[in-house]
Amino acid sequence: MIGPANPGVGSWPARRARISPDRTALVQAGRTLTYSELAHRVDRLAAVLAGLGVRRGDRVAYLGVNDINVFETLFATALCGAIFVPLNYRLSGTEIGYMLADSGASLLVHSADADELVASAGPLPPVLRTADFDVQLAGERPTAEVLLDDPCLLLYTSGTTGKPKAAVLTHANLTWNTINQLAHFDVLSTDRALCIAPLFHCVGLGQITLPTLFKGGSVEPVARFDPGVVLARIEQARITGFSAVPTMLQMMCQDPAWDTTDLSSLTCVLYGGSPVQERVARAWLDRGVRLLQGYGMTEASPGVSMATHDGTLGHPVSAGVAHFFTDIAALGQDDVVTLGAQPAELLVRGPNVFSGYWNRPQESRDAFVAGEWFRTGDVVRVDDDGWAHVVDRVKDLIISGGENVYPAEIEAVIAQVDEVESCAVVGVPDERWGEAGVAYVVTRAELGETALREHLEANLARYKVPKHVVFVDTLPRNATGKVRRVELRARAAVTFAPA
Repeated sequence: MIGPANPGVGSWPARRARISPDRTALVQAGRTLTYSELAHRVDRLAAVLAGLGVRRGDRVAYLGVNDINVFETLFATALCGAIFVPLNYRLSGTEIGYMLADSGASLLVHSADADELVASAGPLPPVLRTADFDVQLAGERPTAEVLLDDPCLLLYTSGTTGKPKAAVLTHANLTWNTINQLAHFDVLSTDRALCIAPLFHCVGLGQITLPTLFKGGSVEPVARFDPGVVLARIEQARITGFSAVPTMLQMMCQDPAWDTTDLSSLTCVLYGGSPVQERVARAWLDRGVRLLQGYGMTEASPGVSMATHDGTLGHPVSAGVAHFFTDIAALGQDDVVTLGAQPAELLVRGPNVFSGYWNRPQESRDAFVAGEWFRTGDVVRVDDDGWAHVVDRVKDLIISGGENVYPAEIEAVIAQVDEVESCAVVGVPDERWGEAGVAYVVTRAELGETALREHLEANLARYKVPKHVVFVDTLPRNATGKVRRVELRARAAVTFAPA
């Protein structure tokens, strides 16, 4: 758990510090913090947050690249009994402003790299820059009562209605996800992990990172992903593991340094967020790296299933088997049924599964069936040996470079352009990103692609902007007027198929 179980007992870093005070907890750019030093800084930062008015249940937002300061702010927020809200620094100022308002953040903490983005985000809550941490750190930590079922994190995930929504993850959710990870693969107190997936993403925080810190190993956050830099760091620091999205794995095995980099220190590499191409998985396995695919989602903190070291070679692109404390089933016609070889919508339950979305009671209720089973929206089949395969998505989700992109959100922004009559966005396979967006646009007045892209880039994160734009006279529709997305996907697959 991140915070104390009872008042006065002590924070997570403080407990770890009592077990292994002199072990290195965090490393970055020549800076190191032992568990004892981390606990001390977290206590003092929690006092600063409390002095700025942060109280139990308040939301503290964070904006910036991966950094030691992210962990300090996460743990200090939890000590106050408040809720940590890491924001995606790849978003536009408009999108950041929406999330600050939606979460009701009472404080925004940000690093210098986010100065320009913060300035464009509109009305802001009080702001604390990480550059001022050392100036302000002082005082004794607050003693808020923090229980396992208290909210710890709000992680934003795109909404099908065009507006992102925040999954509420409790201390218990994160704790059980960590235990599930440790039951699935070994993490040692001597491990040295890289944190290359962004910490606003469930993969960056929940996979490898928190389990390594839980066991007393060291974590090195990487500010921005560069395949050559990461490969060099693996060799230099004798890194034992990291988690990533498939695009990162692909970019690393295509880097000029791939063949000459010493990867022998790696004992476990986890990936998730979208399926990986088999040739990429084989490239890592052929180098002797113990590559494990995990399947999950933000709402499960994020783990649902994972491959095992013993079975990966025989199932290189399978999503593995269900985690120890996580149950999976299928949504039948009238009830919950056993998941088998017949593809069906996957249901998940367990102590790592969230209870709902922030301030969205109806969407929270709709997300569950039979009381406790979360509807994933993914179609999955399970072989006789228990290994799962993700077949398709019930929803229209596009996964590009491991990031969730919802067509409805992009379509809403395109529709803001006066010259646009209607539009539809679908995904198409992409060699580099896994999937890319294709926007089919019907106009009622002259509109150039350059002007449309400028509007999109001003209002959306770059990874959400469709790679392809196609102007058409009409969109295919069914008898009720709904766009036939299946037809558009088929058309896009032919037009933009990878070479």
